[in-house]
Amino acid sequence: MAQLLAETADLLEIGAGDPFRIRSYRRAAEAVESSTIQLSTLADDPKKLQEIPGIGKGMAANIREIERAGTLPLREELLLKYKPTMLELLRLPGMGPKTVALLWDALQVGSVEELEKAITEGRLAGLPRFGDKLVEKLRKGIEDYKQNSGRFLIDVAETAAEKLIAYLRELPGFTTILPAGSLRRGRDTVGDLDILATGPACAEDCVDAAVEHAAAYPPATTMLAKGQNKVSFRLRNGLQVDVRLLPEGSYGAALQYFTGSKMHNVSVRQRALKRGYTLSEYALARVDDGAFVAGATEEEIYAALGMDWIPPELRENNGEIEAAEEHRLPVLIEESDIRGDVHMHTHATDGKNSIREMAEAGLERGYEYIAITDHSKNLAMTNGLDDRRALEHVKRIREVDAEMEGKIRVFAGIEVDILGDGALDLSDEVLAQMDVVIGSVHSLFNQPEAQMTERVLRAMENPYLRILGHPTGRLLLRREPFAIDLTAALRQASELGVAVEHNAYPDRLDLCDRDLRLAKELGCRITVNTDSHHTSHLGKMRYGVQQLRRAWLEKRDVLNTLGAREFLSALRPRPA
Repeated sequence: MAQLLAETADLLEIGAGDPFRIRSYRRAAEAVESSTIQLSTLADDPKKLQEIPGIGKGMAANIREIERAGTLPLREELLLKYKPTMLELLRLPGMGPKTVALLWDALQVGSVEELEKAITEGRLAGLPRFGDKLVEKLRKGIEDYKQNSGRFLIDVAETAAEKLIAYLRELPGFTTILPAGSLRRGRDTVGDLDILATGPACAEDCVDAAVEHAAAYPPATTMLAKGQNKVSFRLRNGLQVDVRLLPEGSYGAALQYFTGSKMHNVSVRQRALKRGYTLSEYALARVDDGAFVAGATEEEIYAALGMDWIPPELRENNGEIEAAEEHRLPVLIEESDIRGDVHMHTHATDGKNSIREMAEAGLERGYEYIAITDHSKNLAMTNGLDDRRALEHVKRIREVDAEMEGKIRVFAGIEVDILGDGALDLSDEVLAQMDVVIGSVHSLFNQPEAQMTERVLRAMENPYLRILGHPTGRLLLRREPFAIDLTAALRQASELGVAVEHNAYPDRLDLCDRDLRLAKELGCRITVNTDSHHTSHLGKMRYGVQQLRRAWLEKRDVLNTLGAREFLSALRPRPA
């Protein structure tokens, strides 16, 4: 719903529509995205919808129409007037609705391919705002877009899987339905979605009804294949989904096969052949006579091959086969191990909730502590805090901490900008008042590697900086990591006792799994935080934990598995 409303606002702005109308759609999109209520349950009650801030009578009608038809008539009308591919242009860096409108009016450019051609032919020269820097930025953005095209953020894929699984269960007779593929392995982005189902509904005499039920999934827009036990289709956002209906005796073999990764499966099959077996998506069987050995569960397949069961996150052919054979797989961190979240924002800057609301949300999740870490002044678009406001904010945080009466600790903190020269954005006198100081790069991403590295190294020399936030600055499918000698940065963090953050927000997941392994090898202290801007974002911790698991991390490797007092003691000591 939020995406459709936001895209309608973009299309209206491309068409130079009424600013008030555009703002109403953007406000509604934000309200829908932030809502913790399943709005589809209110579709028949417009009065309840209108109780949500940002949703008026007209927007309530739009939401009801989206729920009914799966789209918005105004959006479809605008797409006919312009081109559907214009929405893709908005994904490029530096391309807002007004810039897209300019390209359309001046050059009839309405797609990424047409823009690339116009750049190559030099037709952007002379257009307002299209200087050499922007053109080069667009050229690089197009390269990144092509590289990432067809991939989806993990939370987008997970939401699609949850909705489809709930729909499949409307047909009686399924005992187990699970996502496989890169979603099950916890990859930071997902190319397509594999859903495996088993149970009486998948039996030979019933499977036709299950196939028809899967093929009738309302959000499916393009049917790609419909066979005896498989249905493939594409969703509105382009995500391809394969639903496989399996007999219970083969479910474990299929789950192992379709979870992957490809190289993990190659290694497992080679191991099977050396032991006189063949392994397929149907079963583990003996080579000589084809006799069935295992297939109902993954555990029995790995056991038959002389291995411990391997968690899906580790199946990347990075030594997990040998570790499983030698019974030395790590005891991977679990989400239940996390005892606090120390990176979040409130409405003092760009968050949506109060300090008290964030504290109560943390308490509901069973946390022992949180840290409020609003932005500093350099990030003007977020209404960042200067020294005076930061001290006032610390006072309010301390008051809420006292109000919580020990049920949950509320630490005072800041996400302070690392400026272009490596200085921090607030004075040391103010930083000294904070329990948790996170230093992050939010600007000048195009600095050369040597300059960016020196910038981050200098920032960590400030004795008040205790955590390095989202250390590579990447935004998945939107912005590549900035150039930095990460090994040098992590080595200095380890030497100085500065913890490095894994930012669990699905747009970032920064550090990535590979860099997390490097951080551990270099002896870094590691935290995992959600960077929440709304109480509902605290639930995104699971995506971060999944990346920690992919990095082979255990509970002992992550600081915020400690209790409140132990956590603060484990951070870099503050100057006396």
